[in-house]
Amino acid sequence: MARIAVVEDEAPLRADLVEYLSACGHDVVGCADGKELDHALDDHTVDIIILDINLPGEGGFSIAGRLRSHSEVGIIMLTARGLNVDRVVGLEVGADVYMVKPVELRELEAQVRTLARRMRAAPPTQPGPDVRPAPEVVVTATAAAPTEWIYDQLTWTLISPEGKSIKLTGNERVFVSLLVTRPGEPVSRDEIFKALGKRGWDPADRSVDSMVRRLRAKGDEAFDRPLPIESVHSVGYAFAAPVGLRCP
Repeated sequence: MARIAVVEDEAPLRADLVEYLSACGHDVVGCADGKELDHALDDHTVDIIILDINLPGEGGFSIAGRLRSHSEVGIIMLTARGLNVDRVVGLEVGADVYMVKPVELRELEAQVRTLARRMRAAPPTQPGPDVRPAPEVVVTATAAAPTEWIYDQLTWTLISPEGKSIKLTGNERVFVSLLVTRPGEPVSRDEIFKALGKRGWDPADRSVDSMVRRLRAKGDEAFDRPLPIESVHSVGYAFAAPVGLRCP
């Protein structure tokens, strides 16, 4: 048996998941959004969270990253979005399993059991008898290991998790601003073209593709790692990593 929180804003689906998993012997609580989940975690011990991505208020990617920063709780992301870029972001923010709706309930319960067994089999992360960890060292180590990119909207600067940065041009700023406000979600070429002051997507106009190539080259040189800007076939581009916004 596992202690489970189901975070799903569609009430009928949430009720079905809670009912089915409860019938399988699990202890299940349902939540409509991130705030209800936080309240549930205050009152219940939870082993596994089944988490939708498209939630009102705080999105599933943000919730997963926030939880993973301080918890080893199991995370199963359940979403209607099956694009590969979503899987990449979901796993990068700390999800253990990524499943696409409509999901077979028996398969979901099997994933719950498998994840619960894996978590029980994981060795405890406790120090040996002669180790005396200093709390301040733990805090320092956590603070020194950021896991998300930062976009500074005031200085038009994109900052990597390691603290390296690049300054963006005007068009790059417009492009990156669109992507980072919806991390993991593809932004269409038509939307990008209109944001850049064009009438709409023109297949013969390769200016955006050229800008992205230059931006990626700039990132490769500055960051020693690829920029997490991915092409989404037949759609546009997406920022495939956790990212925070630094506002003016």
